[in-house]
Parts: sequence; structure tokens; C-alpha cells
Amino acid sequence: MNRPRKSVWIVLALLTLLLVAAAAFWMHPVGVFDAITELRLYVSGAESLATTVSGHRIHYYALGPKTGPVVVLVHGLGGRAEDWENLAPYLGKAGCRVYLPDLVGYGHSEKPKNFSYSVPDEAAVVVGFLDAMGLKQVDLGGWSMGGWIVQLVAVEHPERVHKLMLFDSAGLYAKPAWDTRLFTPKNPAELKQFYALLMPNPPNVPGFVAIDILLSVKRNGWIINRAMSSMLTGRDVTDKLLPDLKMPVLIVWGAEDRITPLNLGEEMHKLIPQSEMDVIPGCGHLAPSQCAVKIGPAVASFLKQKQS
Repeated sequence: MNRPRKSVWIVLALLTLLLVAAAAFWMHPVGVFDAITELRLYVSGAESLATTVSGHRIHYYALGPKTGPVVVLVHGLGGRAEDWENLAPYLGKAGCRVYLPDLVGYGHSEKPKNFSYSVPDEAAVVVGFLDAMGLKQVDLGGWSMGGWIVQLVAVEHPERVHKLMLFDSAGLYAKPAWDTRLFTPKNPAELKQFYALLMPNPPNVPGFVAIDILLSVKRNGWIINRAMSSMLTGRDVTDKLLPDLKMPVLIVWGAEDRITPLNLGEEMHKLIPQSEMDVIPGCGHLAPSQCAVKIGPAVASFLKQKQS
């Protein structure tokens, strides 16, 4: 009698856990997706840590051998450190020590009301992060707005950047051909339009998931709007700065990118004579995430190349 009763209790416990998990997913699907992403990073060997830069708490992940060459990857507008979850493990497995910081205002980092969220101020945060971690020189990469940020770091502190990587990067003077307000969508229709900008074949997002995404955007949309307003002034563009770069530069671009179209990457390639360019067919603005299988080996190879 004891064994059947024990089996019944086990089944009931499992059913209860499934019901709790289903309820949690229904009520807060974004939180569940975030937890799964963080678990994947943990499984890949990443540590979730924090430091302080200019009085602000900065969250970051670190993975790969502690004695390996250091790589720092900077996410884009509205992004977070976890956006690199598919690409970073390639670099860790290649022997690199990889750091994935959340910029001020994003992910698990502090979100101060009195911060500008401009590209130059976020670039200063990246330099401050290097200082806080005791990193004198690194291989530095950035995606979208993060690419713009690392361009400024490389121009203003060339001695800190061994190699530079730009993924579907912003930074050049170019008026967006799309509605920038879609970065903070206010309804499911706008969210659908935004996803169509981000990727060639956007998924159909269930209604309850869309609602939770929109609630998250509403909470932090003021940060995105402040950053976007600063970028749209054109004050901090890098057109005239890029030819001054002397370190090796890898430019990686999704061929179907609609946020920062391919012609911008090609222009960057022209402005940086020593740059290499890798165009990924069938991929959009989320290429470093959705096309990491294609990008990862090429990035690892670039980092291993010896400078002449």
C-alpha cells in the first residue's frame, strides 16, 4: 500500500508544479522567458555579478577562462546583457574571458532618473566598467547603439581597445526610414510592426505575451525615449571619426537589417580602411542572436588573428 500511495503523491506534486508553472507563464510570460535565458547563460558557465561605476550599480555576466584574452560586448538600445547569450559562448569556448555588462538603465543595472542615457555618457560608463574591472586593454564589441558606443570608446581611448567589433551598428549620420516611436510600442499592432523591423520572419506573438511585453516597455520606455532623443540630434555621429581608427575592426551585418540597413555597414567599411566585413544572408538586425551559429566561428577566428 505504501508504494502506490507514494506514487500518487509524486504525481500530484508534479501536477501541482506544472499548474504553478503554467499560471506563472500565463501571468508573467516575459519573466519566465527572462529566467530561461538567464538559466542558459548559467549553464554555459556564466557568472552573474555586479560592480559600481560612477556611483551606479552595474550588473554584468562573466564567462570563459579567467586567464584568456578579454572580450567585452555591449548591447543595444532597449537591450540587455542576455542578448549575447547565443554568441558569447562561442567566444568563451574559444578561450576568451567574456564580459557582458548591462549599460546604465538596462537589464539588471541601476536606472537613475538623473542620467542622460546619451551615447557619450554610456561610452563613459563602458570605460568606467573597464576601470572597475582592472582591464587595461580589451577586444571590444557593440551591437546597434552599443556599436555606436564602442566606436566612441575606440576613438577616445584607442589604447584601451585591442580589436573592435561592430554588429549591425548605429553611429553614422542617417535619418531612420522607419518610425522611431516603434522602439516603445504602445499596442499589439505597433509591437508587430516593431518585430517586423527587427527580423525578416517575425513570430506571431500570443496576445497574453504581447500584453506583458507592452507592460515591460511602458515601465522602462522613458529610458529608451531619452536615449533615442539624444541620438536623433546627430550631435555624436562618428562619420568623421571612423577613419582615425587604427586597430583591427570586424564589421558584421545582417543582410536583411531594416533598423540599420546594410548600406550603413558598407559605408563604415569604406571609412575604416583596415576593416573586415562579414554580411550574413537571411538575417536582420538581431543577427548576433538569431544567426550566432553563422557569426560565432568568424568572430572567434577574427579574435585569434595576430596583428601584423
